[in-house]
Amino acid sequence: MRNAFLFFTILLAAGCGHVKVTPSPLFDEGPLSAPCLLEQAANTVILRDYFPTLPSMDTLEVTATAADPWLRYMDIQTADGQKGALVLKNRLPEKLAGADPARVPFITTAPVPGKSDRFYILIEPEADDVLVLWQNTVLDKEHGIRVIDRSRLEITVPRNARKMERSYIRAYAANACGIGNDILVPLRYGKVMRDPKDLRRSDKHALVLYSLMIDRFVDGRTDNDMPLNSPLVNPKVDYWGGDIAGVTKTLESGYFDSLGVNTIWLSPITQNPYDAWGQIHDPETKFSGYHGYWPYYATAVDVRYGTEAELRQLLDEAHADNKNVILDYVSNHMHIQSPTLTEHPDWTTPSDTPDGRPNRQLYDEYRLTTWFDDHIPTLDLERADICAQLTDSALYWMQHFDFDGFRHDATKHVPEQYWRMLTRKLYDSLPGRSFYQIGETYGSTALINSYVKPGMQDAQFDFNVYDTYVWATTRPAGSFEGLADRLREDMAVYGSHHLMGNITGNHDRSRYICLASGDVSQDEDQKLAGWHRDIKVTDPVGYDYLKMLHALNFTIPGVPCIYYGDEYGQPGANDPDNRRWMQFDGLTKDEQETLEETQFLARLHNTSMPLIYGDYKLLYADTDVLAYSRSYMGETTVVVLNKSRQPRKVDLTLPCGLACNGQNRLTVEVAPVHYAIIQ
Repeated sequence: MRNAFLFFTILLAAGCGHVKVTPSPLFDEGPLSAPCLLEQAANTVILRDYFPTLPSMDTLEVTATAADPWLRYMDIQTADGQKGALVLKNRLPEKLAGADPARVPFITTAPVPGKSDRFYILIEPEADDVLVLWQNTVLDKEHGIRVIDRSRLEITVPRNARKMERSYIRAYAANACGIGNDILVPLRYGKVMRDPKDLRRSDKHALVLYSLMIDRFVDGRTDNDMPLNSPLVNPKVDYWGGDIAGVTKTLESGYFDSLGVNTIWLSPITQNPYDAWGQIHDPETKFSGYHGYWPYYATAVDVRYGTEAELRQLLDEAHADNKNVILDYVSNHMHIQSPTLTEHPDWTTPSDTPDGRPNRQLYDEYRLTTWFDDHIPTLDLERADICAQLTDSALYWMQHFDFDGFRHDATKHVPEQYWRMLTRKLYDSLPGRSFYQIGETYGSTALINSYVKPGMQDAQFDFNVYDTYVWATTRPAGSFEGLADRLREDMAVYGSHHLMGNITGNHDRSRYICLASGDVSQDEDQKLAGWHRDIKVTDPVGYDYLKMLHALNFTIPGVPCIYYGDEYGQPGANDPDNRRWMQFDGLTKDEQETLEETQFLARLHNTSMPLIYGDYKLLYADTDVLAYSRSYMGETTVVVLNKSRQPRKVDLTLPCGLACNGQNRLTVEVAPVHYAIIQ
């Protein structure tokens, strides 16, 4: 292990050298490694979690003490001499106990006038240690770094980058108070990217996701409508006729373009059973599989959604329109009457717990074995033979169709070996393809982060940020100070330029607008409310809070994710009331204004490098106001949210000599339940 920081006292007189690094294709042409967080004294590191193209799954034992630096790196070398660097962050509890988040260094970027292959790193306050990498190779005084003074470094892009359409420079900084933010600078053939028009749909930080439930979106053709029409099934949970052809018609209409969406997330498309399953008693009803989450055949398109030809048409037209399509895929379970489980009944986890209880919905106690319901047994994916066959089933969809990634259902209920095996198969069998994999995990930051590695998944949906925003805006004790703390902790763990999904809601939650308007109570049974009340938005302030949620999602680090209908404020309690028909026409005045504001925010995001790659800096937070900046190459965007029913005025100071509208000190006045964005 090397203690390889860029000590300023050594570098002050150093020049940039010849700015060429030793090529390591295995490391530098692969994905960027995530930093390894050392959260205990002894840590077992699986290298392929961080470098998924490595030929073997070697492990290393890495120790950490409170006396160790906050920031260091480890050289990783293969048998043929290729080298890469694994960044290590010291997050031992006793180390974190001495941190002071208000005094850690903030770093950002500024251009070098007239130089497209150089830029400055600005630092405030002073950093003791700075670590700069191109791809997975550390730069030093002989390879691209020149110290101007203790607050500014000049970085020269290595010549190797000229051969790659996309590569990155990233940097980390620390001082005695802790680790600051990191920076990420995208390069195009060795030149610093400044224009969002140069971004491609494979640039994951520029994604804007739109989540839709196929059966409830658009009925593209009626000849495949097959409702159960059973007296045992309430119409709310029967098939309604939405299909793949309907998604294609929406794409052709230009709706996704108008909304600024470049990635469509399809709900599961695998064949589901033709009869009713499950049972509730208020109201008395069974359920159809309209949602797609009860796989019957893991590699067949459900005939009620369409044909393979229609799926290929959607993918072809989306790609021609510069859009991605990702597939919601269910790995955890299959339907109990599926041919797979009929042939292999031993492929499921035990139906009962070791102490004799039914192993049902014990989501935390028996996370990897619990069944979600009697008719959807959990697959025993800890068995290597089952894991191998079922990762092949998932791989089928990427090999036979031109999807751009997965939304993975119930990530935390599937063992880690499954995610490692699937991701490895994607790299091995489809080299050169870009995939975005995002998972669904409810739990602690540490649990969620355990899946966020290049060799497993790119990201998870950030339910914790969403829930904190909901708490801050719908509870009497809710505070934006808590939201500021949540954002700070998330970026400390996932990184300042993470790919986590910033959600407006999802198909398992009540519509946020009805929580904000008070039409659904946090303290009631929200599923029952949807069955027994006609949920509407009776207080228009709900639309203002929803607009502010959109503003947050489009301006903080991460990937904005719109759940269908949230762009205009569709009402609804919890499942199934949150799965109403999509509405394109006949919107109310409030709904139309919300849609137009969502479109504006998406356009703003998509045309702003600070909002895609910018460095986040908290400027101010109190109970009702949250203010922050995003800065990239000297461009700054300031965002102020005000959740109170009164106008608020805040005085802000930008760090590192940054300016917004030519000033580094701003006074911003924000209307009640509104936001301000200043560029």
